[in-house]
Amino acid sequence: MTRLVFVACALVLAVSAHAGDRAAAWNFDSDEAGKVAKGFSNESGAWKIAKDDTAPSKPNVLAQTASDKKAPYNVTLATESSFKDVDLSVKMKALAGEDDQGGGLVWRAKDGANYYIARFNPLEDNYRVYKVVDGARKQLGSADFKAAPGWHTLRVVMSADHIVCYLDGEKRLDVTDSTFKEAGKVGLWTKSDAQTHFDDLTTREAK
Repeated sequence: MTRLVFVACALVLAVSAHAGDRAAAWNFDSDEAGKVAKGFSNESGAWKIAKDDTAPSKPNVLAQTASDKKAPYNVTLATESSFKDVDLSVKMKALAGEDDQGGGLVWRAKDGANYYIARFNPLEDNYRVYKVVDGARKQLGSADFKAAPGWHTLRVVMSADHIVCYLDGEKRLDVTDSTFKEAGKVGLWTKSDAQTHFDDLTTREAK
């Protein structure tokens, strides 16, 4: 009887651990302001925890604060994440930027120079999805529209080679690409001098 109970408990623990590997969420509220978020890299740019009274989940956000117009891309990755077929989302607020604004979601990232990216740019009034290979970006799809200032929710679902991108609950982009076939890290992205706040990053295995 004792052996059966032990085996049953071990099975529950194994299932729980496996489920934990397939989903993750970050609201950054337990992180220290002014520092890089726990479990995230600073591949490029300046990613720091900041307080924001307008945050969807108060008090903290993850902010990209660098404003270097010569910097091509600013990237942070969740260092322990690994997802292939993925459903991820984040809430984003553009703060500033003369050459570029906004930002977006990164997935299936090998590193800071190889990944997929879907980003919303309120300066250009568009939502686009790209692949970045060895630091070179190639557009896969684009949708043009205007959106009000403030917080917006970006969501991406990728299964096999099929990518669907949503903005504020509406489907905006639908493309296929097979450049990155394996599981990779998820993360966040801005370009050039775009200074942006992010909150409530969530990711799970796509159904």
